[in-house]
Amino acid sequence: MSINKKRKIFYFLLGLIIVYILWFSFHLIRFKSYIPDSKVSSFYEIVGAYHIHSTLSDGKKEPDKIAHIAARSGLDFIILTDHGEPNFASLKTKGWKEGLLMLSGTEMSVNRGHLVGLGFKTPSQRFSKNAERAAHQVNALNGFTIIAHPYSKTSWSWGQYAGYSGIEIINADSMLQKNIVPALLFLPALFIKPELPLLKMLDRPGKNLRKWDILNRSYKTFGYFSTDAHLLYKPLFSFLRLHVLLNKPLASDFKVAENQVYSALKQGRFFNAVDAAAYATGFRFWGKSGSTKIPMGTSIQFDSPVTLNIQLPSGLKQKAYIICNGKSLPLPSGNTAIFEATQPGVYRVEVFLKERTPLHRNCPWIISNPIFLREENYE
Repeated sequence: MSINKKRKIFYFLLGLIIVYILWFSFHLIRFKSYIPDSKVSSFYEIVGAYHIHSTLSDGKKEPDKIAHIAARSGLDFIILTDHGEPNFASLKTKGWKEGLLMLSGTEMSVNRGHLVGLGFKTPSQRFSKNAERAAHQVNALNGFTIIAHPYSKTSWSWGQYAGYSGIEIINADSMLQKNIVPALLFLPALFIKPELPLLKMLDRPGKNLRKWDILNRSYKTFGYFSTDAHLLYKPLFSFLRLHVLLNKPLASDFKVAENQVYSALKQGRFFNAVDAAAYATGFRFWGKSGSTKIPMGTSIQFDSPVTLNIQLPSGLKQKAYIICNGKSLPLPSGNTAIFEATQPGVYRVEVFLKERTPLHRNCPWIISNPIFLREENYE
């Protein structure tokens, strides 16, 4: 190869590197996480991260170190889900850690895929490898179960409903595997603004949302944003969060506080948010029938129109939609909206951030849990 040709290749590659550095710097400088103007105090809102692995299974940090990172990340609680049927060692680590409520469940490998069990009393023997039997065993111990990453990694094979409480809508680990190429372009940002490549890998979890809406036609099921953290704990803890709504402040007694969080999750009194794009505190969704208030997650028998109320975080550009039986209906602009539900159905809310953000335009920033207006009510 001639010297001139080598020189041309060198300058071409140098030009590409310069263009990439300029392009990367532009996106890095533009990126910021938004914070709403004010908080809403009508409920006690706490934030946490769900689905976390430690060195007690296949994670990279010890439970106490994870709790330390979570506490410094501003979380109120975390939920460990180390692999096992259950993971007895992980269950023993729960407690208050540096002002953070560390809860511990388990992620079980069953015949249909992976099933997360939470809130159960420690069993005297291992749970079954049969999904339906394991779910019944967890429920019998006052716990509840969530179908993990239903369409990725170890996909879930759908069968008879067995009282599963929830389904993971977004799983960060699955999204990374699916969208690794766009994330790689922003890989250097992991050392500066690690939330940037995480946001770039997100897109609409359409298949999960469609399945969730189908399940809710027959069975009350709640949706979860899952970190599925094995490493990169700090950026993941500011990335996908559960916002749990309590009726009173989180108790200082561990057992009482644990029950508060798990009761709210079991009742669907929480919403999901991509907080790395904008902190979603202040979102609310509730119904009203006459003088009766209908909290998010509630199932009632429909016998007259119900007013659905949506309150959005203030001071941000956003667009909200009511999702009724899987059909999307836009809501008027503004921080508050009212929707008159004149027919039975499963109603939930999706909010899209309209600020300058790396979050994909088709990916919801906030996803609520539903309000169930049934022709025949069931719990």
